[in-house]
Amino acid sequence: MKYLHTMVRVKDLERSLAFYCDKLGMVEVHRNVVEQGRFTLVFLSAPDDIATTKNISDSTNRAPTLELTYNWDPEHYEGGRNFGHLAFAVDDIYLTCQKLMENGVTINRPPRDGRMAFVRSPDGISIELLQKGDAKTLQEPWANMANEGEW
Repeated sequence: MKYLHTMVRVKDLERSLAFYCDKLGMVEVHRNVVEQGRFTLVFLSAPDDIATTKNISDSTNRAPTLELTYNWDPEHYEGGRNFGHLAFAVDDIYLTCQKLMENGVTINRPPRDGRMAFVRSPDGISIELLQKGDAKTLQEPWANMANEGEW
């Protein structure tokens, strides 16, 4: 398993970038504007991690980043909703999810796409699991498994 990123939702992207970049010293390494979804993702790196984040196209091989998620439509975040999730790359998404289920962990968002799943910690922290490399071939029971709870 490899730690990938932590996601936080921000109300004011420019103000947040001024804090994280101008004041804290982080560096923007990737930006993804999703017009259909009406959100922007900005990935920031610690200065010492630039070499292993900026020029690597496969996000599962980069050094860990901070993902700022800016939803274009105003939202009020309470109860920690602005904190999104922790993300980890795993060698086999299906095997990882199976082991978690066998140990009593609910798969909140099953890996229907062979690439991504979500679970929650005992404290309710959302954890994203991403398949290293290419998505796996779709398999049952995962391909048609429904979401359970929030993720």
